[in-house]
Order: sequence, then structure tokens, then C-alpha cells
Amino acid sequence: MNIPNEYLAKTEDIADQVIRKGKYVLPTLARLCLIATFLEDGLRMYFQWNEQREYMDMSWGCGKFLATVFVIVNLFGQLGGCVMVMGRLKVEIACGLLFFIVVLQTVAYSILWDIQFLLRNLALIGALLLVLAESRVEGRSLFAGVPSLGENKPKNVMQLAGRCLLVFMFITLIRFELSFLQIVQDIVGSILMVLVTIGYKTKLAALTLVLLLTVLNLYHNAWWTIPAYKPLRDFLKYDFFQTLSVIGGLLMIVSLGPGGVSMDEHKKKW
Repeated sequence: MNIPNEYLAKTEDIADQVIRKGKYVLPTLARLCLIATFLEDGLRMYFQWNEQREYMDMSWGCGKFLATVFVIVNLFGQLGGCVMVMGRLKVEIACGLLFFIVVLQTVAYSILWDIQFLLRNLALIGALLLVLAESRVEGRSLFAGVPSLGENKPKNVMQLAGRCLLVFMFITLIRFELSFLQIVQDIVGSILMVLVTIGYKTKLAALTLVLLLTVLNLYHNAWWTIPAYKPLRDFLKYDFFQTLSVIGGLLMIVSLGPGGVSMDEHKKKW
């Protein structure tokens, strides 16, 4: 047992060094990755204005006016929310706006009946909760000498909920196939998901998931290799940027840590 423990300790040391060296870059990189799917979808609403409006009109029979309102809300809501998140301006309002967009699209695109898309949207909500948690950390730092009176509790709950929801992304990548690589991916991914959920070795597990998800995203969702006239390109592009947003949420965990409701935090009291 000593040899695995030594390797684990060395791996944690390397991860800590990476996190320390990137501590000023990680929060910004996490936010940039996190807003990726909203930014891409907002720009798509602009460049495919007529197509999006016609799709909503045909799908719901709501008429041109309501279809246009839907496109406008998605366009300005997503791009505005992205600017506010990156600029750290009224982050609570920005996250609420983006959360509303996620719920709106879940209903409008009938995602409720597609378990894979629903799980990915839940993971996206988890990432938004982690942005909210980070904004509370920044707010509290302004009053470093003032007693907290327990106001960190909502932040801890948001971090816990964010961690739990993020792992839904990896559930959508599990495949019951009899291939060595797929079995290894399922086992390793499941272990990492559990570690992130319970908050044990959280930063190392989240960083490993970032690397794994990045590789899988580049491999499975290489939308740039598909000709523009094929519908598959849009599907892969959607998956690519949504996965990138979840990677941003994991990077937020790497930057913030697991929060108070975690095994890592309780270990400090032992």
C-alpha cells in the first residue's frame, strides 16, 4: 500500500504546483470556458436569426412574433450574461439570467424528454452555481475582519450542489461497450465522479477530470472536421461547447476547492 500512496502523494504535489502557478489565471480561464456554450449559442442566434425563428415557429406553432421574442431573449440574455460574468458585474443577476436561458431552452427544445441533453443541462446549472459561489467568496474578502455569522453556509451549499450536478456530464459519456479503452474510461470516470461528489482529493480529481474531458471532447466532438453543410456539424459543435462549459465548472472547483461540505474539509478537523 505504500507504493500507491507515494505515487498519489507525488501526483498531488504536482497538481498543487500547477494550481499554485496558475492561481491568477485559473478563475478567468474557468469563467471563459464556462460561458463558452452561452457565447456560441448567442452568436448562433445572431447569425442564424431566420433559421432559429422559423424552427421555433414550426416546432410550437407560436407565430412569428413569439418566435422572434424567443430569439431576442436568447440573443441578448446569453451575450449580456457572458459579458457580466467575465466582467464580474452583478454576477448574481448574470447567473440568474443564464439559468433562466437554460430552463427556457430545456422546455423550448423539448430537452426534458431527452435524458442525455437534460443531464448535460443540469451539469451546466452546476457550473453556474460554482460561479455564484466564487462571487460570494470575492464579496466576503472585502470584509475580512468582520465576523461571518454563518453567511458562508449558502456558499458551501452552492459548492456542494455544483459539484453534484457537474458529474452528470460524465454520466452521459459512460458507454456499456466491450472495448478495453471504453471500460477503462468508464471505471476511471466513475471513480473521479464519486471523488468530486463527496469532496475527497477534490482538486486532484477535478483536475484529472478536466484533462480527461478535454481529450474526450476534442476526440468525439471535433466539429471543425465536418463540412458546414452537414447537420452533424451543428450537433457536434453544440456538444463541444457545452462540454467546454462543464470543464469551466471543474476548473472553478480546482480554483475554489470543494467548500465546507466535503470530506477534504472535514479531514482538517480530524
